[in-house]
Amino acid sequence: MEEFEVSASAKKTKTIYISTVFGIAMVLLMIGLLGLILVHANNLSRYVKENIVLNIFVDDAAHEPDVMQLQKQLEADPMVKQAQYVSKEIAAHNLQKDLGEDFVKFLGYNPLSQSLDVYLKAEHANNADIDKFKAALLKNPLVKEVKYQQSLVDQMNQNVTSISIVILAFAGIFIVVSVALINNTIRLAIYSQRFLIKSMQLVGATKGFIRKPFLLYGIWHGLLGGLIAVIILMGTLFLAIKQIPDLVILQSYTEFGLVFAVVIGIGIFISGFSTYLAVNKFLRLKIYDLYR
Repeated sequence: MEEFEVSASAKKTKTIYISTVFGIAMVLLMIGLLGLILVHANNLSRYVKENIVLNIFVDDAAHEPDVMQLQKQLEADPMVKQAQYVSKEIAAHNLQKDLGEDFVKFLGYNPLSQSLDVYLKAEHANNADIDKFKAALLKNPLVKEVKYQQSLVDQMNQNVTSISIVILAFAGIFIVVSVALINNTIRLAIYSQRFLIKSMQLVGATKGFIRKPFLLYGIWHGLLGGLIAVIILMGTLFLAIKQIPDLVILQSYTEFGLVFAVVIGIGIFISGFSTYLAVNKFLRLKIYDLYR
């Protein structure tokens, strides 16, 4: 009979621990998904900003070696990510593709100018920096004109700012809710062990001695929950890329690794800290309070 009770108790404890680990894992999974959304949103914003093109039209009398030298100077600029030389022939070919007809043959000559397509780094893709960059370029005698879509830059930056505020606000609320859920899960698990805690205390065990195994279990559960969440997140990423191949351009394995590490770290910290608080609570309780 006694062996049956011990076996039933052990089975119940194991069930509680398993449900605790999976409860933590599901909450951490939500945190990880939010982290991946933030990473993709940030990378998408960067990708869009770095694909805004500045068309720098050079003087018709400029020689190609001089234009190539200007390209090298632009590529050395800390604001510039990339500069591409577009000859008159390439410009004509591109326009012919857009129009669907050979306008050069119709006109009898190529009216287009050679130019440079400049792509700025994401942090400089705003009208203030672009205007300064444009003003400096126009001082160069080779540069005839600089064009870019100013309204597009304004609208893009406004949308990015608005979306960032919404996502960050949602992230803050979600993290608070997640912490509360994990804390409640841990407290319920420790609640089932309240009589064991008080029994150890009554036979003379110190608080540190009682607390230590529970803390180790709490940290271990947080680690397991984090690893389970990371495995599910990796599977989700794999399926997402398989369904939407274009997501590859937004991939950053360094940032993904950081998100996974944060998820595991949050799981360990919250689980360990919640365990510490829950055990301390039952250590302070009187015996008759355990039945309430």
